[in-house]
Amino acid sequence: MSSLSNVYIKKETLEVLLKTLNAKGEKGISIDISIGEQSNDYGQNLSAYVSQSKEEREAKKQRYYIGNGKCFWTDGKIEVAKKKEEVHTAEVINDKSEEQDDLPF
Repeated sequence: MSSLSNVYIKKETLEVLLKTLNAKGEKGISIDISIGEQSNDYGQNLSAYVSQSKEEREAKKQRYYIGNGKCFWTDGKIEVAKKKEEVHTAEVINDKSEEQDDLPF
């Protein structure tokens, strides 16, 4: 483990997130967390926002801030996460597409 952090999210913010998810029919939400090198006046160095698409970032759409916090432990060895390559055969991919033709995406 390379770090431990905590984020505080207000009840009102959680209610807005849940209301928005229900209105959009979403099952969950992706959250971006930014950890800075220096703390603010309150001893916090972490901010959390609702994730944006590439198009939203390019359009300079304002981020929806959800909370802040702090990193309270680190071993100094944080690395960028890398997804393991998934190995699929053409048969497996074809079988899945035939079974789920009625799905919109």
